[in-house]
Amino acid sequence: MMFGENKNKFLKEKKDSERSLISETVVVEGNITSTGAIDVAGKIQGPIHSKEIVIKETGSVFGEVQADVVEVNGQLNGKISAQNIVIGSTGVVKGDMEFSQNLRTEDGADIEGYIKKVADAGKKEGKLSKNFLFAKDKNVNKNNKDISPNGSEE
Repeated sequence: MMFGENKNKFLKEKKDSERSLISETVVVEGNITSTGAIDVAGKIQGPIHSKEIVIKETGSVFGEVQADVVEVNGQLNGKISAQNIVIGSTGVVKGDMEFSQNLRTEDGADIEGYIKKVADAGKKEGKLSKNFLFAKDKNVNKNNKDISPNGSEE
């Protein structure tokens, strides 16, 4: 059997109690999945799914991030879906954020994107919703009724 066929079975059987480190000298391209925690000091191009993700000051991620806990002290270009999100004073996020429990930003944090609190962010099966709190939709009024182009309610 090939590893790809057993990947999900392998991840379900493993209980990762240690942290994985992507060091400053490492560049990873592709999907990353872990049942434990990942510290990113290097560069990742692709989506990450993990229990906890910490992007260090020297780290950068270009892709979607889904985890229970996400902490950004470096750069993240992509969507975040998590239960708890922390953007540190040196953190830069260019992308939408969806969280279900807590969002904390420190003085100096740089965020460019929409933010939404939801019921179940960070679940692997969940996807970021397209309707963020501050998104403007010209076809929806304040009461969430659809408005046709001629101005009448539908």
